[in-house]
Amino acid sequence: MPLNSSNHGQAISRVQNLASQMSTPSVTNFSAERVPQAPEDAVFGLMRAYKADDYPNKIDLSVGAYRDNNAKPWVLPVVKKADEILRNDPNLDHEYGPIAGIPAFTTKAAELILGGADSPAIKEKRVTSVQTISGTGACHLGALFLAKFYPGNKQVYLSNPTWANHNQIFSNVSIPVAEYPYFHKETRGLDFEGMKKALVNATDRSVILLHACAHNPTGVDPTLEQWKEIANIMREKKHFPFFDCAYQGFASGDLMKDNAAVRLFVEQGFELVIAQSFAKNFGIYGERAGCFHFVASPAPDASATATRIASQLAILQRSEISNPPLYGARIVSTVLNDGTLFAEWEENLRTMSGRIIDMRKALRSKLEALGTPGTWNHITEQIGMFSFTGLNEKQVLKLREEAHVYMTKNGRISMAGLNENNIDYFVKAVDKAVREDQ
Repeated sequence: MPLNSSNHGQAISRVQNLASQMSTPSVTNFSAERVPQAPEDAVFGLMRAYKADDYPNKIDLSVGAYRDNNAKPWVLPVVKKADEILRNDPNLDHEYGPIAGIPAFTTKAAELILGGADSPAIKEKRVTSVQTISGTGACHLGALFLAKFYPGNKQVYLSNPTWANHNQIFSNVSIPVAEYPYFHKETRGLDFEGMKKALVNATDRSVILLHACAHNPTGVDPTLEQWKEIANIMREKKHFPFFDCAYQGFASGDLMKDNAAVRLFVEQGFELVIAQSFAKNFGIYGERAGCFHFVASPAPDASATATRIASQLAILQRSEISNPPLYGARIVSTVLNDGTLFAEWEENLRTMSGRIIDMRKALRSKLEALGTPGTWNHITEQIGMFSFTGLNEKQVLKLREEAHVYMTKNGRISMAGLNENNIDYFVKAVDKAVREDQ
């Protein structure tokens, strides 16, 4: 039978068209214009670069996690004991926990941040607490609650600088972000006058986010007298305090000293919220144990207010994570509810905070001994995990490229990354970078 060239051509065209349809992917709804490639998280990017670096004397000063004198993660001895207790508990299971978390955990977490069971807020039943996915989850739950229910000026004021995640957390729930001055670049301390002026000028009933202790990233905290002035201004302006506390006990080694600002505001009758993390002070970074607390101001119906708010927080929690993870909270609860373990935990806290304080003293004294240009007293005047060194971006990049020292470009270092084995190398590298940038 003769081949019809016309039909043959049509058949080939159909096959080619079918093959084209099969090989060409459908057009996405999420184009690059609509969903652009996001930049890598700065700290996690540094962690990745550090791990890929095979230089033997490299130093990681970027990550906010405790390291021992050999630059190794330290599992707290008390955490090991709590873990052993849990693993040997024949009644332990992996069933769902309550939406608001483990009561034995949230109760003790509230007592810890508020100063004990004798806190007026606890005694008057003005507190409601919800277990969260660490401090980040607590910040998010608080932001979500305020976005939905806060009747005042729905704008949050963050310190400049602050933990980078704060901006994204509040922006994600459509709460506008503003700033108040905090770090004084010349003194490398607190810009207290600038902070007070901003709080005075802020619209009445604004939300003010405050770092309870060991400010991240500067390591600069107000004195107790300065906290009192801050409280006075906020009372006059009817601002709403939102405390973020990630370092209680880790900052100074003293749990009561590190929650002094929170206790002051509660004692003065503020209605406030607190985001609380146990990642740093228990060294359980990956277990994500945290708590969100709402404290009602003193009033005849304060207890009823706390109960109402607890009901709404439970709805928000249920729709987001259903119920929180158990393991980290069980570790913390085991320690907080046992007097002997609690005392050992306090000793572990003193070990961590004490080593960091020692590194601060050593860093300052060695830089001063070398005559490194500039002043270095701020190193020991700051507190907690981080220090704002005052190094500029050019010097930071020089340290990374030439000395294999990894830190964020704003000059923030994690003091926990320094130890007796690497501090001399670091000091000499800093001295060289500063002198060459004069």
